[in-house]
Amino acid sequence: MLQNLHVKNLALIDEVEVEFEDGLNILTGETGAGKSIILGSVNLALGGKYTKDMIREGADYGFVELTFSVGHPAQIKALKALDIFPEDGIVVLSRRLMERRSVSRINGETVTMAVLREAASALIDIHGQHEHQSLLYKKNHLGFVDAFAGEKAEKLKKRVAETYQEYRLFKKRLEESDMDESERAKEMSFLQFELDEIENAKVREGEDEELETLFRRMENGKKLTEGAAAAYQYTSEGDGSASENLSRAIRMLSELTGYDEGAGQLYGQLSEIDSLLNDFNRELADYLSSCEFSEEEFYETESRLNEINRLKTKYGGTIGEILSYAESRREKLERLKDYEAYMEELKNGLESAQERLKEACAKLTRVRRAKGELLERKIEEGLKDLNFADVKFEIAFDSLKDYTADGADDVEFRVSLNPGLPVRPLANVASGGELSRIMLAIKTIMADQDAVETLIFDEIDVGISGRTAQKVSEKMAVIGRNHQVICITHLAQIAAMASTHFLIEKKVGSRDTTTTIRRLDEEEAVKELARILGGAKITKTVLENAREMKQLAIRFIDE
Repeated sequence: MLQNLHVKNLALIDEVEVEFEDGLNILTGETGAGKSIILGSVNLALGGKYTKDMIREGADYGFVELTFSVGHPAQIKALKALDIFPEDGIVVLSRRLMERRSVSRINGETVTMAVLREAASALIDIHGQHEHQSLLYKKNHLGFVDAFAGEKAEKLKKRVAETYQEYRLFKKRLEESDMDESERAKEMSFLQFELDEIENAKVREGEDEELETLFRRMENGKKLTEGAAAAYQYTSEGDGSASENLSRAIRMLSELTGYDEGAGQLYGQLSEIDSLLNDFNRELADYLSSCEFSEEEFYETESRLNEINRLKTKYGGTIGEILSYAESRREKLERLKDYEAYMEELKNGLESAQERLKEACAKLTRVRRAKGELLERKIEEGLKDLNFADVKFEIAFDSLKDYTADGADDVEFRVSLNPGLPVRPLANVASGGELSRIMLAIKTIMADQDAVETLIFDEIDVGISGRTAQKVSEKMAVIGRNHQVICITHLAQIAAMASTHFLIEKKVGSRDTTTTIRRLDEEEAVKELARILGGAKITKTVLENAREMKQLAIRFIDE
């Protein structure tokens, strides 16, 4: 159940918080008051799309938070599959909306949008203003039947999907392997070439890692050898080296020592430097002789690595993948060598897979047809409750020309809304208001099938009035006995059935305009009904009518 809605900085909403109750929660308000913003906020919290202009003018972010109480075992199981565990029976979904991104959290932990949407589907079902239009598309009808059929159909669908993949694999292999003698010869030649290239390379698992380690060590050894040799050359070998120049400097200073005491001191210092340099050169020579580097071995290692990397580019990113590719080429080559036997094997495999798929589809069809008949009766009964007096509803089954991952069933909803007329596809018969009622009947049935406790209806009253509106209001009240229902409406008949009534208002200030929402007490609820009934001027008679409507609604709810 949705316990709490907290919205901040969205459109006309500065900040609102709503505590919802069990039963039928009704939201009403003047046109333009912001009713759509309230339910739009719920949609955003559940992973709906948003644009930056949804964030309130002057605000840095928008924020929506939904607090659910969770107790149904099926809901707990669905959430557990997503690694979501209610804390004291509570699950909190929140979403912070910023100009370029949003952050979603469940119980304070950041989650992906996919996880948020999956969790939402287990907690709440939203019937939007235009959702009934999905009934116009035949492709959606099978989904309603499968949802009604429940877990049994789900298991069979999984089996059908698995056998369909086997069937498609054999079919694809058979199509790919169908070739004449010339094509087969070319293919065998190419396969042999690839296989020979890999086998001649004699690669083995882990060889590339060993070579890369050795290459890096050799590469470092080469750099050390080259650097040490260059340093030795600069300090002790050849014209212009440090040792040569230092010897010349010492000879020059030695000639000056007899003339000046300072020159003698400098001569002594330079002699010490020469001694240090000689010691350094001996150590450098020893270090250079200890550096091992083989140009030939380095070249061989580098060449082998290049060969392996070339094979990786052609046949796989790792040696394991190269060897696996070679095995697949070897198997295919063997198959082509014994082509007739292989083709016979594929044909037998396809026939066997097709037979398994046919059997799985037949089991699924039987379940769908049986559940479809029950769903058909329930929808027809539900439509009669919604003031379709002479309605006939039919779920028509046909077989597809070929198998699919969903089976071989082609399902279509058909209806006759007037006596004497044959059933025809929904798209050819029903108006927008009629579709909305048909969807309400389906939602009512589905709500009793699954574990979703909270149902939201956004303006379910589109295109209805009078006796039909009364029937819809009674249906909403019946749903509210077993589920939490949150509904936006413009009709007094539906609003009168509210167990909890909220008023959405737009307040215009000197500097800004805000949308607020508040819970109405019994007398305020009657006055709101009178406003819906009477418009701008609420007379005593209108108020009495509203009070009587509320009393009749309470009597119906208590029956």
